[in-house]
Amino acid sequence: MECTVNWNHNNGMLFVASTGSGHVTVMDGAVAGGGNDSAPRPMEMLLAGTGGCAAYDVVLILKRGRHQVTDCQVQLQAERADTEPKVFTKIHFHFIVSGQDLPEAAVQRAVKLSHEKYCSASAMLAKTAEMTYAVEIRNT
Repeated sequence: MECTVNWNHNNGMLFVASTGSGHVTVMDGAVAGGGNDSAPRPMEMLLAGTGGCAAYDVVLILKRGRHQVTDCQVQLQAERADTEPKVFTKIHFHFIVSGQDLPEAAVQRAVKLSHEKYCSASAMLAKTAEMTYAVEIRNT
């Protein structure tokens, strides 16, 4: 896996990341830090990536179990250290999983497997952050 991040020096603290898979995304800083507040902060991208990693796992596990999952949302709340480096110290995941006749045990198992076995991003961030999660199931 590879990624190249370039500073766009004509735009304050705007950075453009190009991934090995051929995608591009931008990151920016707050106005107080020299940015223009025109894109997500790098730490927001890290948090979003962690949510995406966990949601991906949950959907894949449920689909492999032949459950009819139709939607998966993860709302993340994070706290950071007050001093540098301002690592994440707490991250709470609130999963909202929708589908037809989803068994609670299957959804709980999928979330637990993501957190305990499959989600690489969560595993890394768990080195500094207390990780908690809640599950809400919406059967349609």
